Amino acid sequence: MAMRHMGGINNIVNAMHTPAALKTIVESLGFQHLDLDVTVPRVIIFRDAIVDFLGMELEARFTSRAKSGWQSILNYTGGAYIYVRREYAGRLKIIASSWATANKKAKEFEDAQEGDGDEAVEGGEADKEGGETKGEMDRGSKEDSKSAARATGTQASGEKSFQINSMIVPTTFNEMFMFNSAVMGFSNSVWMQEVLESFDDMASNVQNSYRLQEECDTLGLRLAKYRGTVNLSEFKSVMLASLRSLVPKDWNSAHEVAWTWLWENVERMLTALMGKPQVQEKAFESFIMSLSEDSRNYLRRQVFKSFFALAPAGQDYFKQSSTRLYWITDQVVAMTIEIYKDP
Repeated sequence: MAMRHMGGINNIVNAMHTPAALKTIVESLGFQHLDLDVTVPRVIIFRDAIVDFLGMELEARFTSRAKSGWQSILNYTGGAYIYVRREYAGRLKIIASSWATANKKAKEFEDAQEGDGDEAVEGGEADKEGGETKGEMDRGSKEDSKSAARATGTQASGEKSFQINSMIVPTTFNEMFMFNSAVMGFSNSVWMQEVLESFDDMASNVQNSYRLQEECDTLGLRLAKYRGTVNLSEFKSVMLASLRSLVPKDWNSAHEVAWTWLWENVERMLTALMGKPQVQEKAFESFIMSLSEDSRNYLRRQVFKSFFALAPAGQDYFKQSSTRLYWITDQVVAMTIEIYKDP
């Protein structure tokens, strides 16, 4: 958590001389704090803690002008967090409601299909009863009846098949997305399938910034395996076109702004990961392979030492021997390498 704070503050300080970049960074950080109740008193506590720490470390070098500057930038950042949480709450509601509407259409489609199946079963039973009654007729009449029924059935089946084919249209988000991507000329963009698989989790967890970041991290690993060009703005075009089709009655400019805002944040997180998984995979694997046995044992001990410090209740579940705990740590490392290779 301390590294998160330092990383965020470092980015803010580096962008202070560029208002547009500073606004983007602060808005992005505010988006990541949507699930936290950021209030004015809490901003003041955080601001004073940072300023007091700097004053204690720098002593006389931390002038009154420097103190005023730090207070100003931290006030701006905290105020931006509060503004984002207050103003963007409406966008979160729009995203949740419109996404629920799109998914509800899929459920209705499945229910309708089940209803058609039940009617077909009932019709089949009725035909069976009729066939048993006709079995009492003479052989010649029976053959004629079968021929007529076969001809009539073929005609009816053809008409029904034509009606079903003519009525089937994309009604789920995935189907509508695939349809629109083909129409818009993006059928060869295979990477869109990877994003599409994660998009439901993203849209459903937009209020949980950490979960959304995890989804983007995992998606970034999968996109890193793609050899072609990834143009994330293309996905946004197809996404908006699909949502407009699935939410026709409620869709308005507010929906357009909300979904565009969501995708811009997702795109920003994915762009920040571009090119990194390949480097991280090699660095991590090289680091693990370079460790001596003593270093490995130290790493194994530190993993559970840190884990128990963060989650003391975990000690109730890990009462095994050190050998067993070391084995678990080795499996975690192996799984991490495997995730990089095959996410």
